[in-house]
Amino acid sequence: MGHQDRTEAMAGDGSSGPPQRDLFIDFVRAFSLLVVVAWHWVFTIIIWQPDGPHASNPIGFTRGLFIATWLFQVMPLFFFVGGFAHSEAWEAAEEKGRFRTTVGFAWNRAGQLARPAFALAFGWWLIGSVVVALWDLDGVGRSVRLILSPLWFIAVYLLLILLFPITHWLHERFGGLVLVFGVGIAAVVDVARFSHDVSWAGWINMIVVWATCHQLGYFWEQLVAAGRRTAWGLMWAGLFCLTALVGSGLYPGSMVGVPGEKFSNMAPPTICILALLLFQAGVALLVRPWVLHRLETSEGWATFSSVINRFSLPLFLFHSTGMALWAAFGHFVLHSTSVREPTLQWWLTRPFAFIGPLIFTMPIILLLGRKYVKKRPPASVGVGADA
Repeated sequence: MGHQDRTEAMAGDGSSGPPQRDLFIDFVRAFSLLVVVAWHWVFTIIIWQPDGPHASNPIGFTRGLFIATWLFQVMPLFFFVGGFAHSEAWEAAEEKGRFRTTVGFAWNRAGQLARPAFALAFGWWLIGSVVVALWDLDGVGRSVRLILSPLWFIAVYLLLILLFPITHWLHERFGGLVLVFGVGIAAVVDVARFSHDVSWAGWINMIVVWATCHQLGYFWEQLVAAGRRTAWGLMWAGLFCLTALVGSGLYPGSMVGVPGEKFSNMAPPTICILALLLFQAGVALLVRPWVLHRLETSEGWATFSSVINRFSLPLFLFHSTGMALWAAFGHFVLHSTSVREPTLQWWLTRPFAFIGPLIFTMPIILLLGRKYVKKRPPASVGVGADA
């Protein structure tokens, strides 16, 4: 592979020349983003109470459904490919003389992502404050928090970008040893948290776990070159570890938060997320040749990946706003009845549940998010056959 396969992360690298892109990495990013958005739109249960809207999901009501989160909790996968994207974008920018240091590179990338995220957060804070001051409505604060809650992902992603000078140096200096320490520290933190009641220690893993996912992305080229046997090894290692951790009864089976569970594997993340990372990384490597073939031969696949990547930032930023407007429209205008747990009718309507939020999201993107839509990418490259 080498430096030929350039790719950009979420906000672009701001370099002057058009970098070549890796078709598969772009597709994984597009797929991951759509899974997150679709999960929020389709599987969020909004329950209206006197203090405002509350969010739930069907995982806790349907036996065995937690298994679905092992495939569709894609944050580990997104941070994984993000590590590769940042590493490749830095090398491309360095070759062009765009940045002299990794610090300047990281600051530039972080700024491109932070500005629209902070603008959205400030806008909703201002709207909520004005509404409360003028009308003193119940539930406004809770509504704003629900709308902005997906931004936790951007906050963590920004932190990883800012830490890039350190993590990239560690990778260059110590290689795979960094991953060993990441997994080890995450495990020790869980022991402190669950066996010794040091609850605050769990938040250390908010950095360690996601940084380890990101760090593994620096090894993407080596993992691809290692061939399918390594991919199978990663997949089975992750699946066995995840099964053992969940089967022990120490950790919940779901990789997303479920109301009523003793704790969430995501907030803050536990060692289960790193097992999930290995599983998903192995699956990604295994399906890569199949996906690449379709991206290179099917205009539909290529167009899907290109369009989603171009709209990735505004879609993620505004999808919860569109969802909130659709929920408010249904509650206050259509007077639809809140569903507290999934029914047969609720399940049958899931294939159509994304339509309403999408209708409300697209005008917001056109009005407020057009400047964050990326230009059409240059000719993409697929990377040759596996070793």
